Amino acid sequence: MTPPFPESPRRAEYVARINRVIDHIQAHLDGELSLVVLAKVASFSPFHFHRVFAAMVGETLNQFITRLRAERAAARLSLNPGQSITEIALDCGYSSPAAFSRACREAFGVSPSAWRDGGRRDRKIGKEESKPGQSKSNPGKDFAVVSFHIDLQTNQPTWRVQMKAKKAEIVVDVKELPEMHVAYVRHIGPYAGQGQLFAEFFGKLMRWAGPRGLIRFPQTKMLSVYYDDPHVTEEGRLRVDCGMTVPPETQAEGEVGRTTLPAGKYAVAHFELGEHEYSEAWKAVMGGWLPESGYQPDDRPCFELYLNDPKQHPQGKAIVDICVPVRPM
Repeated sequence: MTPPFPESPRRAEYVARINRVIDHIQAHLDGELSLVVLAKVASFSPFHFHRVFAAMVGETLNQFITRLRAERAAARLSLNPGQSITEIALDCGYSSPAAFSRACREAFGVSPSAWRDGGRRDRKIGKEESKPGQSKSNPGKDFAVVSFHIDLQTNQPTWRVQMKAKKAEIVVDVKELPEMHVAYVRHIGPYAGQGQLFAEFFGKLMRWAGPRGLIRFPQTKMLSVYYDDPHVTEEGRLRVDCGMTVPPETQAEGEVGRTTLPAGKYAVAHFELGEHEYSEAWKAVMGGWLPESGYQPDDRPCFELYLNDPKQHPQGKAIVDICVPVRPM
């Protein structure tokens, strides 16, 4: 969470407690998320917790949970065409398809089937957006898978994807990544193209980690973890964690939270990016590679893994692995 002013130790403790609750909700969206349980996670009484959460997050607890469930389900509708609406509804914590349909209409103004077909309603202006085939940019034509092979020793599949606008190719591997313990500083709000924002948060994280002996390059990895689909979630509610890997025994402290990224199968796409090229890179993975891959994304968060210091790059570019959790179709 991003405070509007420098944090006092007391406020930092509140931020830490609310972040713990957000992490718990994210990990248990398909389960029971009662006020009593979440207040216990936050170490507040239920009565006071509800007020504190609403004041600090800008939504009531119920609004926040309802929105995240609807957005997760909407992303699944778009990215998992082989999964039925009923399966998605139950997997995302809805008691029935009818309950999911009501939630989808309330959140997006259309039914689940209409959302899947591309008839999305802009929530701000109440008008239908263009269908994918009518848009100015068609990801299916902007990118093309040009080769595919499997390493006979590791059985690791590799794709090469052409980014036509840049006249460049990227490599995408599907591989097993280990569990990672991550210390983070959280931002809620717009972040696209805001390099200075990320620099500020990573600087804050490093100033915390340095005196504690947690900066241990090259073992330490720097990353950004993304929890929301920017095509579904309103800009002001997007969540991103600026983080670094830490030993498993590391404790959260104040506004620096601690979470675990689960092990599993990820699509890992390798890029060299300028500050304003990240959006196109994500489109290459999600709109170019993914529909041709035979994989679908699962509910673990995506992240960017940073492999260099852009200041040391001859063209000032960041070497980045975009990591998307996947499972077979």
